[in-house]
Order: sequence, then C-alpha cells, then structure tokens
Amino acid sequence: MEFLEKLKNVKDKFDKITEQLSDPVILADQSKLVNLSKERSELLELVKTYEEYSKLVAELKGAQEIIDTVDEKELVEIAEAELKKLKEKKIELEEKIKLLLIPKDPDDDKNVIVEIRAGTGGEEAGLFAADLYRMYSRFAELKGWKREVIDLSDTGLGGLKEVVFSLSGEGVYGDMKFESGVHRVQRVPQTEASGRVHTSAASVVVLPEAEDVEVEIDPNDLRIDVYRSGGAGGQNVNKVETAIRITHIPTGIVVQCQDERSQLKNRQKALKVLKARLYDMKISEQNSEIAAARKSMVKRGDRSDKIRTYNFPQNRVTDHRISLTLYNLSEIIEGKLFELIEKLKIADRTEKLNAAT
Repeated sequence: MEFLEKLKNVKDKFDKITEQLSDPVILADQSKLVNLSKERSELLELVKTYEEYSKLVAELKGAQEIIDTVDEKELVEIAEAELKKLKEKKIELEEKIKLLLIPKDPDDDKNVIVEIRAGTGGEEAGLFAADLYRMYSRFAELKGWKREVIDLSDTGLGGLKEVVFSLSGEGVYGDMKFESGVHRVQRVPQTEASGRVHTSAASVVVLPEAEDVEVEIDPNDLRIDVYRSGGAGGQNVNKVETAIRITHIPTGIVVQCQDERSQLKNRQKALKVLKARLYDMKISEQNSEIAAARKSMVKRGDRSDKIRTYNFPQNRVTDHRISLTLYNLSEIIEGKLFELIEKLKIADRTEKLNAAT
C-alpha cells in the first residue's frame, strides 16, 4: 500500500532525528536542537501508530497460520474469532494513519490575535461578547497559554463592545482557528422581566500572528495617530497621549491599542495586530483560489457565517458546520472546549482526506 511506504519513510526519518539528537555537535547548537526536537515530537504519534500497525500485521499473520496449519477445531475457532477482531482493528488503524498523514497546517503552531465584537442584540450582545472573552480566557488558562489584552472597549454595564487580545503558547492556532465566525446565543436576558428567550450574537475573528519575513510593511504606507486613552485608568489615562491608532493606507485597515501606559508598547502591539490582519488577508486570498473548486465544510471562518449557537435554557451548544450538538453548555462556557475543538479537527482532517482521494 502507498501509505505503508510513506510510514516507512517517516519511521526512517524519526530514527535519523533520534540519532542526531545524541550527536555532540547538535547538542551544542541550541537552535538546531530545538528544531530537531520539535520535528521529532511532531512525528511521534505517527511512528507509534506505525509500530502498533506493524505489530497488528504480525498478529494477523500468526492467527492465519494457525487456521491454515492446525487441525484442532477449538484452536481454529479461537484463531478465527481473533482474526476477525484484528481485521476490524486493522481497518481502524489504517483510517487513523491516513488522517495522520495529511500535511499539517504550517500555521498551527503560531500564536494568535483574537478579536471579539458584540453584534445584534443590544446590551445582551455585549454581555455575550464578555462571556465569549471569559470562555476563551479560561480555555487559555487550562491550556497553559499566555493571554495579553491589546484593546478593550466595554459597555459600562458588564458587557463588551469589542476586545482584542493575543494568545501565545503551544499549538494555539491549531486549536483556535475554527472559532472565527458569528456566535449566537439564546437565553433570557437579565433585563427581560417577562422571561422571554432572546437571540443575540457576537463575532469572533482568530488571526495567526505573522512573522516579519511573512509580511513586509512599508513605513510610508502607515498613518499613525496618537491620542488619549479612554475609560478607567487613573490620571495617566486622562493626561498623557499614549493610545495608538495605525491606518494601513493601501488596504484601509485600521488598528488601535490603548491598553498599555507606554506609547511604544501600544505601538508594538498595534503593529502586531496589523501584521496579523495583513497575513490573514494574504492567506485568505490564497485559500479562495484553492477553495474555488470546492466549498469547505470546516474552514478558517467567514466573518459573516453563523457557526455556533449557545442555547442556555436547554444547556445546548450546536456547531452548525459539522451538525454537532452537545448538552454541556455550562462546562463549555467555563472554557472546557476540548471535546468541541477535537470534533472540529477530526471533521477537518476527514474532509481533507476525502478531497485528496
């Protein structure tokens, strides 16, 4: 089989990297050591699955030999029953291997910029945006990621008009990339006296952070405005112009940051967001060309697509892209997104596999 040849090549590569990691020359080169260790780690699950598959093939061969050579009826029946189980397991492992062999998204290990904005629904939309921010913040804590606020605008009543923040850590974009889109909530607002269920929405945008080599920005293309920060923050906020607004003239993209008291830090954060948006625009253009032939079921997220509904009265979360419904909203809203994200990853890999065959 073709995939077995690929697996053998992966195993050979894994063994070569393992050997290199004990080389004194490599051990003395910190950069090379880190890169090789990361590459080995990425291959580990595939190699373990290959070893499990090889062991299974040997067991299949042994069971078949018993059936073909042994005359004792009872032993043959046991071997036949075992052979049936092993064949089922072999099919499962082959499907798993095919999924693991799908090329990894090169952006999966990147850090991200997340933007959450209140949509339709008035004050309730702002409260829902705040809930989403808390949900992702809690998820980041559970994953051991670092969160840093870039810009935040509240409603004054506990809700958020908009929040922009970064998440950094291991495999952040790989977990967060399917969160882009419109999130809808159905619940009884705190302000609703009659107890009627209302529907409101908030949008989420997840952008992979861009490296300097990936996005070049001509300083002449930027208009930078400095202004006083708004909202709470003491005397410094009221008297010192530290907030930064950057306009990228060719694209019309505007970013701002007023979270830090240092103008330089706000400028650095705003540029990070601008680079992420320009990188996302670049990748989206490439993806639109690829996707012209087929519509992707699970995708990076059209900003206008309704991707998920959170129904509080029924403790229900529905992801509309993969027709998945879970009845553990109370856990999900507390940041326990693990099952939901894993289901989206599997659906994405399965779709890519089907498109490749």
